[in-house]
Amino acid sequence: MRLYVKNLIRRIPGAEPLARAVGLAPDNLRTFLLEMLPKNSLGAEIGVWRGDFSARLLEVVQPKQLHLIDPWKHEPSAMYKYALYGGLTKRGQEEMDRHYADVCARFQAQAARGQVTIHRGFSADVLGQFPDAFFDWVYIDGNHLYEYVKKDLELSLRKTKPGGFVAGDDYVGGQWWKDGVTKAVDEFAKTQAAELVSLRDRQFVFRRKS
Repeated sequence: MRLYVKNLIRRIPGAEPLARAVGLAPDNLRTFLLEMLPKNSLGAEIGVWRGDFSARLLEVVQPKQLHLIDPWKHEPSAMYKYALYGGLTKRGQEEMDRHYADVCARFQAQAARGQVTIHRGFSADVLGQFPDAFFDWVYIDGNHLYEYVKKDLELSLRKTKPGGFVAGDDYVGGQWWKDGVTKAVDEFAKTQAAELVSLRDRQFVFRRKS
């Protein structure tokens, strides 16, 4: 029954983000990825929303530093009708501000001891402030439209150490972002600077070459 419900949710446009929002979609597909990331590492997550995956990163990977990056900005355009930060956000920017405040409160203890830093801003602006080859890994789950995924991949690779990982979510078609993620990832797989090491459970994982 659980598998049937999960597959049904995936077939209905816009249903999966809503199901995740209310806790109906099991989020165990990323366990293999969490186990790939090195412990005591320097990592960044692009696209935080309410911080659920951030909590799993802290629990499983136990990073030395985790940088959480998200603008927490409501997008009113019609193209974002089925996005968690668009049409599915019923109270607009007020709701996004609440998510940001909740994330700050949720990780207050980790932030106080320097393990977590929360950056409210767009990934291109925030990542650009870090030195090249700084992170051990970057996880991308931000804006899923092609041009944004492409930029996140390119910049994340530059900011990741040789041998480090650039990974992300929602390598799948048929959603509101159409082929934004798959197109960007497939193109990026042709670069000589990164090796595609896994495409599994909607996740993509690249390793930066030396």
